[in-house]
Amino acid sequence: MTHTQTVQLVQQQLLADNELAISDFNHALSLIGSHHIDYADIYCQRSTYESWHLEESMVKSGSFQIEQGVGIRAVSGEKTAFAYADNLNAQALIDAATAVRAIGQSAQHRTIGLNASPASKNLYSLTNPMHSLDAAAKVELLQRVETLAKAADPRIVQVMAGLVCEHELIYLARLDGRIHTDVRPLIRLSVTVIAKQGDRREQGSSGGGGRFDLNYFDDTLVQQYVDTAVAQALTNLEARPAPAGSMTVVLGNGWPGVLLHEAVGHGLEGDFNRKGTSAFAGHLGERVAAKGVTVVDQGDIAGRRGSLNIDDEGNPTQRTVLIEDGILCGYLQDETNARLMGMSTTGNGRRENYASAPMPRMTNTYMENGQMTPEEIIASVDKGLYAVNFGGGQVDITSGKFVFSASEAWWVENGKLQYPVKGATIIGSGPEVLKHVSMIGNNTSLDSGVGVCGKDGQSVPVGVGQPTLRIDSGLTVGGSQT
Repeated sequence: MTHTQTVQLVQQQLLADNELAISDFNHALSLIGSHHIDYADIYCQRSTYESWHLEESMVKSGSFQIEQGVGIRAVSGEKTAFAYADNLNAQALIDAATAVRAIGQSAQHRTIGLNASPASKNLYSLTNPMHSLDAAAKVELLQRVETLAKAADPRIVQVMAGLVCEHELIYLARLDGRIHTDVRPLIRLSVTVIAKQGDRREQGSSGGGGRFDLNYFDDTLVQQYVDTAVAQALTNLEARPAPAGSMTVVLGNGWPGVLLHEAVGHGLEGDFNRKGTSAFAGHLGERVAAKGVTVVDQGDIAGRRGSLNIDDEGNPTQRTVLIEDGILCGYLQDETNARLMGMSTTGNGRRENYASAPMPRMTNTYMENGQMTPEEIIASVDKGLYAVNFGGGQVDITSGKFVFSASEAWWVENGKLQYPVKGATIIGSGPEVLKHVSMIGNNTSLDSGVGVCGKDGQSVPVGVGQPTLRIDSGLTVGGSQT
């Protein structure tokens, strides 16, 4: 779909269907511009969401919903006024614009001339993924997941599969006269299996997706998701209680990058650094990590879950180097924090939906490759833990301290994997951990497309990634009870 087709689709389904015209946006922005305002925008959104959940060969739950609305924001200095409405019409625009302009003092009348901005990227298919398969085919896809999982091993006694499709239409009008449109697809397939051996039951999970239609889930990819979930559950059946204490830890590649995302990535967002609440505040140009550690946020990788053609302020997404060879060299910025810090926006202004004001957020955040093979890293460990994959975790942004649970982990001794362990939690401080990275693998990969990031009550889709890493100190493993 071309940019012209995108504009036409958004204008028809978001504007014309709600009897809105560009003149309505001109009028609303002129109302705001009649006051001393540094920045303002109008963000219209129409979201369609569909989910299916299959268990015991039956669709146990499902949902379909459509929501739309408008959020209007005005910024004056460090102050932000925001108003939203869950309907789309000219009066809603006027009411919200009148409310937010009160943040600035009255000034001379200002006429806004809105013009469509050219497309900067075309990172994903713009068609509605819900229409790429009919209902029967969606159920068949979930049934295939269940059939493959149960056929993989007789110890698999329960399978749960879920399918989610989303489609968003975005129309953004700014006080500086720019108009931006985007059409955003998003899909996700998940599989969870329960394995039983004697009285013991263990779980394994996998899945993925991105900004594609449902044909992305071909036979090879579905088999890969199933194999990963089954292998994790069967491995955990053999797991012994995890040891506890300070030790060398090897982190797997891909999804374990969620630790990097939580423990380091949030601390590199502009708002925390402008306010001085991040552990990284005031340290630009200084060494904050071991040599060889390069951390990047990149929102323009085609098809990725965390990617966007434009951020939610209309700025093009990009590749932003945050830490290069251990030196802190940048922050993630939206319009407001970039202006207040005297820096350039990085295309990281994101919001959950029209009812939320944007803030600096990650897109796809990962650590770049090193020189070592994963096998060399494991072989270098005398005694320690190899955390293959992670479950949940939490972090304190101010201190950078975190706690993560490993969903699959192994005890390593004399350079070899000895046996799987369960109940391992990884405890440490993000800024400190980066300083103790001693080996960096050559196998950087992003996760399969499952990440959701929360901040200040807002959730957005993201990607995470890293290579295999050896961390010599700074981490404590909390073990399970025997």
